[in-house]
Amino acid sequence: MADDTVRITEIFYSLQGETSTIGLPVAFIRLTGCPLRCLYCDTEYAFHGGEKYTLEDILTRVASFNTTYVTVTGGEPLAQPLCLPLLTQLCDAGYRVSLETSGALPIKGVDPRVAVILDIKTPGSGEVGRNLWENIAELNDRAEIKFVLCGRQDYEWARLQLDQHKLCERDIEVLFSPSHSQLNATNLADWILEDNLPVRMQLQLHKQLWGDEPGK
Repeated sequence: MADDTVRITEIFYSLQGETSTIGLPVAFIRLTGCPLRCLYCDTEYAFHGGEKYTLEDILTRVASFNTTYVTVTGGEPLAQPLCLPLLTQLCDAGYRVSLETSGALPIKGVDPRVAVILDIKTPGSGEVGRNLWENIAELNDRAEIKFVLCGRQDYEWARLQLDQHKLCERDIEVLFSPSHSQLNATNLADWILEDNLPVRMQLQLHKQLWGDEPGK
């Protein structure tokens, strides 16, 4: 019989630290496991371990936070097959749901009510070869695209992707983030302004408030 559980590292309530909903209270569901090993990863503790939850268990836990917003993250949540029905059940329950994904696995099949936050891996991540470019065509107007930049080379590479994939011609938010401790945020801000890029720069609010503490 197929396993009807999801392996979860943590379910917690905090402020959204990134994306267009930054600062809002959100219930986070962090699934265990990831096939990537990005050099700047700050959630290595989610690679292994975790506990098994049924979908009913997860929804009960999320309901206890009395929040409108839910983010499913990882690790790489799409690595677990039951991520898709979990997303649908959360939407059915009336939550505003977002999915944070590495972009290395297909997003086709994700409930269209979900806001997909697609992370495009830069050369500095060490995983640029894992980008599944077909995912871009699957994005709807709820989606956002995120580039985590480790330096000037990553910035120039990301600019090229904006042009090649016509990302700024679509009704999709594009986010540029400096990799924590690798790229000076002021430098990134200056580059964006000098080039007049139509992107949103973002800093990780949760890191400013709580550092790398799990469950925050």
